[in-house]
Amino acid sequence: MALSLREYRARIKSTESMKKITRAMELIAASRIIKAQQRAQAAAPYARELTRAVSAVATFSNVDHPLTREEENPQRAAVLIVTSDRGLAGAYSASVLKEAERLSERLREEGKEIDFYICGRKGEAFYKFRQRPVVRSWTGFSDQPSYDVAAEVGEALIESFLKEQGEEGDVDEVHVVYTRFVSMLTQEPTATRLLPLEVVEAADDDTPSDADLLPLYEFEPSPEAVLDGLLPQYVQSRIFFCLLQAAASELAARQKAMKSATDNADELIKKYTRIANQARQAGITQEISEIVGGVNALADANASHE
Repeated sequence: MALSLREYRARIKSTESMKKITRAMELIAASRIIKAQQRAQAAAPYARELTRAVSAVATFSNVDHPLTREEENPQRAAVLIVTSDRGLAGAYSASVLKEAERLSERLREEGKEIDFYICGRKGEAFYKFRQRPVVRSWTGFSDQPSYDVAAEVGEALIESFLKEQGEEGDVDEVHVVYTRFVSMLTQEPTATRLLPLEVVEAADDDTPSDADLLPLYEFEPSPEAVLDGLLPQYVQSRIFFCLLQAAASELAARQKAMKSATDNADELIKKYTRIANQARQAGITQEISEIVGGVNALADANASHE
């Protein structure tokens, strides 16, 4: 019984140490998620204005640009999957990978082959363990992405998209699977098509009224040159915004997972403490019973001698 009591006390001590770690990670994630939200909000105006500029060029010019051209018979698609570099974030990466699997199944049903591009060590390990080929991967920035990384990812995807059909490494579509940050309690895995561009003129809340006059646009030096400059930036800004959304979602998921782990540690400590107290009380009761039994046996022996 004493050995069992020592074991329970050791478990309580180790659980308390684990609780300190999970509590610290929860606080770190809570402090970083505020910065991640601020970065996403700061990037939103630029992405919105760039979308409007690209929309204006696409609407008021008749240029057939490669990034907006639909292939008659698309045969291959690229899928960019945004996961995390570290674990301890609950089902964050698993949810993204499940969404990517659903998208891949749908694309295969349409008769398209798939090239995978991965952001994050979790996605890289997932495909490496299953021996699935990955064209290219980027790691080490999932919770703090930079625009330079988004530009590098965008350039790689645009380069593959601009290749002629049938050329090695060419793709006809580009899709992105990431986690959209809705709130601290809700993060939604989302799949969206990035290329060919589907430019929307304005959101529902930005639609001008009938009384508003449409502005006239002049393109310098030419609509083709404007599109050549704007569309790559548009793609890169979209990827950057997806990375920022994924970073905020990862930190929110990690905070929620660490809070759950801390609460579970509390419950486990209470459980082990209760069992240890019961074991201690049982040990004391047994010792008292042995003492009483010994006293009674001694008294019986003395009575027999008399």
